[in-house]
Amino acid sequence: MFAQFFKALATCFKIEDLRKKILFTLFIIFLYRLGCFIPTPGINGKSLAEFFERIAATTGGGNVFSIMNMFSGGSLEKLTVFSLGVMPYISSSIIMQLLTAVIPSLEKLSKEGHSGYQKINQFTRYGTVVLAVIQAFFIALWLESPQAFQGLQIVDNPGWMFRLTTVVTLTTGTLIIMWLGERIQEQGVGNGMSLIITAGILSAAPAAVEMTMRLLSAKGIGGAQIQPMTLLMLVFFFITVVVTTTLVIQAQRRIPVQYARRTVGNKTVGGQSTFIPLKVDTAGIIAIIFAQSILLFPATVASFIPAQGVQSIASFLARGHFLYYALYASLILFFCYFYTAIVFNPSDVAENLKKHGGFVPGIRPGKDTADYLDHVLTRITLAGATFICCIAIMPDAIMASAKVPYLVASFFGGTGILITVGVMLDTMKQVESHLQMYNYEGFMQSGHLRGRR
Repeated sequence: MFAQFFKALATCFKIEDLRKKILFTLFIIFLYRLGCFIPTPGINGKSLAEFFERIAATTGGGNVFSIMNMFSGGSLEKLTVFSLGVMPYISSSIIMQLLTAVIPSLEKLSKEGHSGYQKINQFTRYGTVVLAVIQAFFIALWLESPQAFQGLQIVDNPGWMFRLTTVVTLTTGTLIIMWLGERIQEQGVGNGMSLIITAGILSAAPAAVEMTMRLLSAKGIGGAQIQPMTLLMLVFFFITVVVTTTLVIQAQRRIPVQYARRTVGNKTVGGQSTFIPLKVDTAGIIAIIFAQSILLFPATVASFIPAQGVQSIASFLARGHFLYYALYASLILFFCYFYTAIVFNPSDVAENLKKHGGFVPGIRPGKDTADYLDHVLTRITLAGATFICCIAIMPDAIMASAKVPYLVASFFGGTGILITVGVMLDTMKQVESHLQMYNYEGFMQSGHLRGRR
């Protein structure tokens, strides 16, 4: 199995076209990581680093900043030009996808082929700019408040000049990331924005390994240590999570479809069998992003409004409280079903099957087929949503049981693994398609990889 994988990997660099795509993708990722170290003007880097050290020491790293920092590839912690990361673009994409499903004019535009896709993509870019400007402005206000940073002075010269500079810098950084992602999409291999997110997540791996080794040493970190047997259990747990995540991402329920035979002139057409693939994990990371955005809102408001009532609500919705995990899991379940209902309409599928003479064996065409598809999809989505909930809450469980910082816990399980595994499967599927186009074997001796889409 591994021999076949490395053989296919070596073959990738023998094909000139594929080699250029891979090297171009790696170069764009290098440029992105380079931009993650360019600081935003007007920021006191020492005070900012001291603040993050304080909250990491008091919370173990499991806080709102850790989540946002993960999606920005560590840029938020340093307040670099890429601090907003890809979140404005992701949020704009999700909003446009939801609007396309509920606004008839956008739905009609999405069915116009490539031209319609370009127009919707242009609307997504405009939405990205608007969201980036709003987020950057509130970040500038947040940076100017010493109360939000435990009395530390983060901004040397606060005022409207700093706010304007921050808005322009961070918005431009987001647009550059969007441009880099589109370049990968057009000239590289894999999904550009997804690869950028994955590169940011994997950039924390060396720090997580280094912290794990320090915890394993005789002195540990701040008196905290990790036993060798606990580390072995965490490694075994990590492998299990990766394998399970891979299986769930690729899992699908295949609904058999039979097409009736028809006589057209002197020819008989139809009669073939196929299937409708219903994915177990249709929403994936999107449900987690939606849920986290809602739960992060009270903490964001509390950082700007020092009122006692707002602070009390934010504390109850902070990590470590039962209410936080109950709401988190409930929101993930809701958005899994909500997103699945938007991207897959059983009534439309049943109607298309009926028009083309297709039917599910044992099920009447039309409404009965739509009800059957809805019933199956509801059941398998529950399994996928439950798995997503477990993955999302996993780092907190590891923190509590193994007594390790959040950085280490998120390395052995959590949202980062879900994103990384999914993106790697998508990328390997594209590479495998190029290999098979040139009559080479793929990464597996039998069967083919299936991505998330």
